[in-house]
Amino acid sequence: MYRVGEHEERALNPVTVEMFGGEVLALVGPSGSGKSTLLRLAGGLDVPSAGEVLVDGKRLDTMTARELALMRRDKVGYIFQEYNLVYSLTALENVRIPLDLAGTRTSESKTMAVDALSNVGLGDLGDRFPDELSGGQRQRVAIARALVSASVVILADEPTGALDSATAAGVVATLRNCAADGRAVVIATHDEAVARAADRVLTLRDGNVVADVRRGPLATAVANVAP
Repeated sequence: MYRVGEHEERALNPVTVEMFGGEVLALVGPSGSGKSTLLRLAGGLDVPSAGEVLVDGKRLDTMTARELALMRRDKVGYIFQEYNLVYSLTALENVRIPLDLAGTRTSESKTMAVDALSNVGLGDLGDRFPDELSGGQRQRVAIARALVSASVVILADEPTGALDSATAAGVVATLRNCAADGRAVVIATHDEAVARAADRVLTLRDGNVVADVRRGPLATAVANVAP
Protein backbone atom coordinates (compact mmCIF):
# COMPACT_ATOMS: atom_id res chain seq x y z
CA MET A 1 0.00 0.00 0.00
CA TYR A 2 1.18 3.54 -0.80
CA ARG A 3 -0.24 6.68 0.74
CA VAL A 4 -1.07 9.49 -1.71
CA GLY A 5 -2.37 12.50 0.21
CA GLU A 6 -5.22 11.25 2.40
CA HIS A 7 -5.70 8.08 0.38
CA GLU A 8 -3.99 4.71 0.32
CA GLU A 9 -3.38 3.04 -3.01
CA ARG A 10 -2.69 -0.67 -3.43
CA ALA A 11 0.34 -1.27 -5.68
CA LEU A 12 0.17 -5.05 -5.55
CA ASN A 13 -2.68 -7.36 -4.60
CA PRO A 14 -2.01 -10.58 -2.65
CA VAL A 15 0.11 -12.86 -4.85
CA THR A 16 2.05 -16.06 -4.28
CA VAL A 17 5.18 -16.33 -6.41
CA GLU A 18 8.08 -18.76 -6.06
CA MET A 19 11.38 -17.97 -7.77
CA PHE A 20 13.79 -20.83 -8.38
CA GLY A 21 17.54 -21.05 -8.72
CA GLY A 22 18.71 -21.73 -12.25
CA GLU A 23 15.67 -20.02 -13.74
CA VAL A 24 15.22 -16.73 -15.60
CA LEU A 25 11.84 -15.25 -14.70
CA ALA A 26 10.49 -12.28 -16.67
CA LEU A 27 7.94 -9.93 -15.10
CA VAL A 28 5.85 -8.31 -17.83
CA GLY A 29 2.84 -6.04 -17.95
CA PRO A 30 1.92 -2.39 -18.54
CA SER A 31 3.33 0.46 -16.47
CA GLY A 32 1.72 0.50 -13.05
CA SER A 33 0.94 -3.22 -13.11
CA GLY A 34 3.12 -3.99 -10.07
CA LYS A 35 6.34 -5.28 -11.68
CA SER A 36 8.72 -2.91 -9.93
CA THR A 37 6.86 -3.27 -6.63
CA LEU A 38 7.20 -7.05 -6.75
CA LEU A 39 10.88 -6.69 -7.60
CA ARG A 40 11.49 -4.26 -4.73
CA LEU A 41 9.68 -6.55 -2.28
CA ALA A 42 11.77 -9.52 -3.41
CA GLY A 43 14.94 -7.48 -2.87
CA GLY A 44 13.98 -6.16 0.54
CA LEU A 45 13.92 -2.58 -0.69
CA ASP A 46 10.24 -2.29 0.30
CA VAL A 47 8.41 -3.98 3.18
CA PRO A 48 4.97 -5.47 2.44
CA SER A 49 1.94 -4.12 4.31
CA ALA A 50 0.75 -7.74 4.54
CA GLY A 51 2.08 -11.19 3.73
CA GLU A 52 5.54 -12.75 3.78
CA VAL A 53 8.66 -12.39 1.64
CA LEU A 54 11.33 -15.09 1.89
CA VAL A 55 14.80 -15.16 0.35
CA ASP A 56 16.94 -18.26 0.82
CA GLY A 57 14.43 -19.51 3.39
CA LYS A 58 14.54 -16.38 5.56
CA ARG A 59 11.67 -13.94 6.01
CA LEU A 60 12.49 -10.40 4.95
CA ASP A 61 9.32 -8.82 6.32
CA THR A 62 10.34 -9.54 9.94
CA MET A 63 13.95 -8.36 9.67
CA THR A 64 15.36 -5.25 11.29
CA ALA A 65 16.82 -2.52 9.08
CA ARG A 66 20.33 -3.80 9.79
CA GLU A 67 19.38 -7.39 9.03
CA LEU A 68 17.80 -6.29 5.75
CA ALA A 69 20.91 -4.35 4.78
CA LEU A 70 23.11 -7.39 5.45
CA MET A 71 20.75 -9.67 3.53
CA ARG A 72 20.74 -7.33 0.51
CA ARG A 73 24.51 -7.14 0.64
CA ASP A 74 25.09 -10.88 0.90
CA LYS A 75 22.13 -12.56 -0.82
CA VAL A 76 20.63 -10.20 -3.42
CA GLY A 77 22.14 -8.56 -6.45
CA TYR A 78 19.97 -5.64 -7.63
CA ILE A 79 20.49 -4.20 -11.11
CA PHE A 80 18.90 -0.79 -11.54
CA GLN A 81 17.59 0.56 -14.83
CA GLU A 82 19.77 3.65 -14.53
CA TYR A 83 22.83 1.60 -13.49
CA ASN A 84 23.21 3.40 -10.12
CA LEU A 85 26.98 3.63 -10.55
CA VAL A 86 29.22 6.07 -8.68
CA TYR A 87 30.66 8.22 -11.47
CA SER A 88 33.68 9.35 -9.46
CA LEU A 89 34.82 5.73 -9.18
CA THR A 90 36.29 3.46 -11.85
CA ALA A 91 34.45 0.38 -13.09
CA LEU A 92 36.62 -1.79 -10.85
CA GLU A 93 35.98 0.41 -7.82
CA ASN A 94 32.22 0.33 -8.48
CA VAL A 95 32.23 -3.45 -8.55
CA ARG A 96 34.23 -3.56 -5.32
CA ILE A 97 31.67 -1.51 -3.36
CA PRO A 98 29.70 -4.43 -1.83
CA LEU A 99 32.93 -6.27 -1.01
CA ASP A 100 34.43 -3.23 0.69
CA LEU A 101 31.22 -2.71 2.66
CA ALA A 102 31.47 -6.32 3.78
CA GLY A 103 35.01 -5.74 5.05
CA THR A 104 36.71 -7.92 2.46
CA ARG A 105 40.49 -7.45 2.35
CA THR A 106 41.59 -5.00 -0.34
CA SER A 107 43.71 -7.51 -2.26
CA GLU A 108 40.92 -10.09 -2.23
CA SER A 109 38.19 -7.65 -3.22
CA LYS A 110 40.29 -6.40 -6.14
CA THR A 111 40.82 -9.95 -7.41
CA MET A 112 37.13 -10.77 -7.06
CA ALA A 113 36.11 -7.55 -8.84
CA VAL A 114 38.51 -8.22 -11.72
CA ASP A 115 37.05 -11.72 -12.07
CA ALA A 116 33.49 -10.34 -12.03
CA LEU A 117 34.32 -7.81 -14.75
CA SER A 118 36.00 -10.52 -16.81
CA ASN A 119 32.88 -12.65 -16.52
CA VAL A 120 30.84 -9.90 -18.20
CA GLY A 121 33.47 -9.23 -20.87
CA LEU A 122 34.97 -6.09 -19.35
CA GLY A 123 38.17 -7.45 -17.86
CA ASP A 124 40.32 -4.89 -19.66
CA LEU A 125 38.15 -1.85 -18.80
CA GLY A 126 38.39 -1.84 -15.02
CA ASP A 127 40.28 1.47 -14.96
CA ARG A 128 37.62 3.31 -16.99
CA PHE A 129 35.17 5.70 -15.37
CA PRO A 130 31.45 5.27 -16.14
CA ASP A 131 31.32 8.31 -18.42
CA GLU A 132 34.04 6.67 -20.52
CA LEU A 133 31.87 3.60 -21.11
CA SER A 134 28.92 2.94 -23.40
CA GLY A 135 25.44 2.31 -22.02
CA GLY A 136 25.81 -1.42 -22.50
CA GLN A 137 29.19 -1.43 -20.77
CA ARG A 138 27.80 0.53 -17.82
CA GLN A 139 24.98 -1.98 -17.51
CA ARG A 140 27.49 -4.84 -17.50
CA VAL A 141 29.46 -3.07 -14.74
CA ALA A 142 26.21 -2.95 -12.76
CA ILE A 143 25.71 -6.67 -13.42
CA ALA A 144 29.27 -7.45 -12.32
CA ARG A 145 28.65 -5.52 -9.09
CA ALA A 146 25.49 -7.58 -8.51
CA LEU A 147 27.39 -10.82 -9.13
CA VAL A 148 30.52 -10.16 -7.11
CA SER A 149 29.03 -11.35 -3.82
CA ALA A 150 27.57 -14.79 -3.17
CA SER A 151 24.08 -13.66 -4.13
CA VAL A 152 21.37 -16.27 -4.56
CA VAL A 153 19.02 -14.03 -6.52
CA ILE A 154 19.62 -11.38 -9.18
CA LEU A 155 16.89 -8.77 -9.62
CA ALA A 156 17.00 -6.57 -12.74
CA ASP A 157 14.66 -3.63 -13.31
CA GLU A 158 14.35 -2.87 -17.05
CA PRO A 159 18.05 -3.72 -17.65
CA THR A 160 17.77 -3.29 -21.43
CA GLY A 161 15.41 -0.32 -21.53
CA ALA A 162 17.98 2.16 -22.85
CA LEU A 163 20.03 -0.25 -24.97
CA ASP A 164 20.03 -1.15 -28.66
CA SER A 165 18.97 -4.68 -29.60
CA ALA A 166 22.50 -6.03 -30.07
CA THR A 167 23.71 -4.68 -26.71
CA ALA A 168 20.50 -5.90 -25.05
CA ALA A 169 21.22 -9.38 -26.41
CA GLY A 170 24.60 -9.38 -24.69
CA VAL A 171 23.10 -8.24 -21.39
CA VAL A 172 20.43 -10.95 -21.50
CA ALA A 173 23.03 -13.59 -22.37
CA THR A 174 25.03 -12.48 -19.32
CA LEU A 175 21.95 -12.76 -17.10
CA ARG A 176 21.24 -16.23 -18.46
CA ASN A 177 24.79 -17.20 -17.50
CA CYS A 178 23.94 -16.07 -13.95
CA ALA A 179 21.03 -18.53 -13.93
CA ALA A 180 23.32 -21.25 -15.27
CA ASP A 181 25.42 -20.73 -12.13
CA GLY A 182 22.36 -21.63 -10.03
CA ARG A 183 21.07 -18.17 -9.20
CA ALA A 184 17.45 -17.12 -9.54
CA VAL A 185 17.26 -14.27 -12.07
CA VAL A 186 14.19 -12.02 -12.16
CA ILE A 187 13.83 -9.35 -14.85
CA ALA A 188 11.11 -6.70 -14.92
CA THR A 189 10.78 -5.69 -18.55
CA HIS A 190 8.63 -4.13 -21.27
CA ASP A 191 10.81 -5.74 -23.93
CA GLU A 192 9.10 -8.68 -25.62
CA ALA A 193 12.44 -9.97 -26.89
CA VAL A 194 13.76 -10.18 -23.32
CA ALA A 195 10.61 -12.02 -22.24
CA ARG A 196 11.10 -14.54 -25.05
CA ALA A 197 14.56 -15.30 -23.67
CA ALA A 198 13.17 -16.20 -20.24
CA ASP A 199 12.35 -19.67 -18.93
CA ARG A 200 9.20 -18.36 -17.29
CA VAL A 201 6.99 -15.31 -17.86
CA LEU A 202 4.82 -13.80 -15.13
CA THR A 203 2.26 -11.31 -16.44
CA LEU A 204 0.90 -8.66 -14.08
CA ARG A 205 -2.02 -6.29 -14.58
CA ASP A 206 -3.46 -3.85 -12.03
CA GLY A 207 -1.48 -5.46 -9.23
CA ASN A 208 -2.62 -8.99 -10.05
CA VAL A 209 -0.81 -11.98 -11.56
CA VAL A 210 -2.92 -12.85 -14.62
CA ALA A 211 -0.63 -15.46 -16.21
CA ASP A 212 2.34 -17.61 -15.21
CA VAL A 213 3.82 -19.43 -18.21
CA ARG A 214 6.78 -21.75 -17.74
CA ARG A 215 9.00 -22.81 -20.60
CA GLY A 216 12.07 -25.02 -20.89
CA PRO A 217 15.57 -23.48 -20.96
CA LEU A 218 16.42 -21.79 -24.25
CA ALA A 219 19.52 -23.14 -25.95
CA THR A 220 20.67 -19.89 -27.51
CA ALA A 221 19.65 -16.77 -25.63
CA VAL A 222 21.22 -14.34 -28.08
CA ALA A 223 19.28 -15.78 -30.99
CA ASN A 224 16.06 -15.37 -29.09
CA VAL A 225 16.59 -11.71 -28.24
CA ALA A 226 17.58 -10.78 -31.79
CA PRO A 227 15.01 -8.50 -33.45
